Amino acid sequence: SAAKFGINTVIRIRVYPTDLTYIDGANSNEAGLSEDVVVEGGIPLDGDIDGETEHNAISRINDRFEILDEITGAVATDDIRAVIVSGPPGIGKCEGVMRKLERTGFLNKTFGEKKTYEVIKGSMSAIGLYQKLFEYSERYQVLVFDDTDDVLMDVDTLSLLKSALDTSKRRILSWNKESYALKREDVPSRFEYKGGIIFITNIDFDNCRSKQLKPHLDALMSRCHYISLGIKTLRDKFLRIKSVALNSDMLADYEFEPDVQIEILDYIKENVNQLKELSLRTVIKIADMVKMKQRSDNNWKRLVSTTLMKHS
Repeated sequence: SAAKFGINTVIRIRVYPTDLTYIDGANSNEAGLSEDVVVEGGIPLDGDIDGETEHNAISRINDRFEILDEITGAVATDDIRAVIVSGPPGIGKCEGVMRKLERTGFLNKTFGEKKTYEVIKGSMSAIGLYQKLFEYSERYQVLVFDDTDDVLMDVDTLSLLKSALDTSKRRILSWNKESYALKREDVPSRFEYKGGIIFITNIDFDNCRSKQLKPHLDALMSRCHYISLGIKTLRDKFLRIKSVALNSDMLADYEFEPDVQIEILDYIKENVNQLKELSLRTVIKIADMVKMKQRSDNNWKRLVSTTLMKHS
């Protein structure tokens, strides 16, 4: 309305992001997130990108996952109490952690029928967290929180996590509210926590600018080791997916010839901007269709285009 009277008005609005998950891209904006990189015809893999060859990029990414493997093993053997693993979805963070914990399970012979670790997904109440921490409170037991970022937003759950991750010699957890649930499950109102914790998250802790969440993330980071997997561009994400697909048993059950695996990856590279999701799950979905169409007309690309591509 000011324009009708010839008045030029400038209104400055500061916006703080609440979506703290990774956005594929290379250029950071003022909000601390990344801007999408759109490349006609797919991802350029030939030659250097920002001075880094494809081979060097894969080596850099693989090195981060090797470090993750080492530290996961250290949590399982109680050499490290806790670690936060940060990276975009769909690159095998949780699967790698679970494989390592399975391999180190032979060290934990003292529990009999008890599990040595559990992966927790989704939301969780404070009392549910307290019960789970008690269930896995012994030395060599590990809780893995996979994309349960909402526990960071609740005062009670965050308080429990701070106590469980404290660097003091003894970590004592207490529940001072009356609870029939705890009595029913024979969970004490006070116990010593000796277990390990692994957080797997899509939140980029390094670039969080949310005033509401940052203090909570800082509190966790001060108590944990922190690994950023360093995958912040579409190219990095694709190279990670390519490396896993070609160098693991991920596609072994399909019994594809090597040229078929290459064809699938080339198709993903060429259509990366049209795919609804760029992840290891996408490779599996395409492999399912390739296997199905090998028995008929082999026209799997028509199915992929219909089911996995973005449509106007």
